[in-house]
Amino acid sequence: MGILDSFEKGLERAVNGAFAKTFKSGVQPVEITSALRRELDTKAAVVARDRILAPNRFTVRLAQADFRRITDLGPALVDELIQLVQQHAASQGYQFTGAVTIDFENDPGLSEGMVQVDSTSVKGTVAWTPVLDINGHRHALVKSRTVIGRGSDADITIDDTGTSRRHVEIIWDGARAQVRDLGSTNGSQLNGAPVTQAILEPDSVITIGRTRIVFRVVAQAGSDPAPRRTDDATQRHDMGGFWGPNT
Repeated sequence: MGILDSFEKGLERAVNGAFAKTFKSGVQPVEITSALRRELDTKAAVVARDRILAPNRFTVRLAQADFRRITDLGPALVDELIQLVQQHAASQGYQFTGAVTIDFENDPGLSEGMVQVDSTSVKGTVAWTPVLDINGHRHALVKSRTVIGRGSDADITIDDTGTSRRHVEIIWDGARAQVRDLGSTNGSQLNGAPVTQAILEPDSVITIGRTRIVFRVVAQAGSDPAPRRTDDATQRHDMGGFWGPNT
């Protein structure tokens, strides 16, 4: 770590310490977003005239009370933070060496309201996995058809009397997803509009009864690919991951 890095880290600790003394309610997601963006800008390094590498693995350290409160928000918060990191990187022209990951860590040395972020660059590939976020729980779509309803025979059973026993099904063909209402009593909605069957875009919201279902496609670290030809050294992923030439 250079002198400038040490100074900025010290300044960050001082600011966070003052924040902790002023706001007793604990850290908020917006403070985590700011800390991630600051870490991204601090660690971004110019390696060529048109290539700026930024870290892609982040560890957010929080006091115990903040850690418990933030992690209770579930995986949807992590997805939002990753999306914000990717958007900021794109706006600044930063490139990653692999999938962006964010982990939370309980740090007993921090006071409530403080947040510190560590980061590193990890080379790898990305596996994109379709998931459903329902009532704070994440369900990976591992079957071609996943039935959701209040019946015990549904693939995902929800405790909602406003839904049918087999209310909707999510169809996944390995590349795209669809939602199909299974003749439910109260019907289904997609992004606030009635739906019988439709294609699902990432972050689509399905509503059945009082239950909100969010369809997402999330990045997970994958295994390194086999060596490729040098003329295939640059790749871009449609779902938002971006890598420059392999090093």
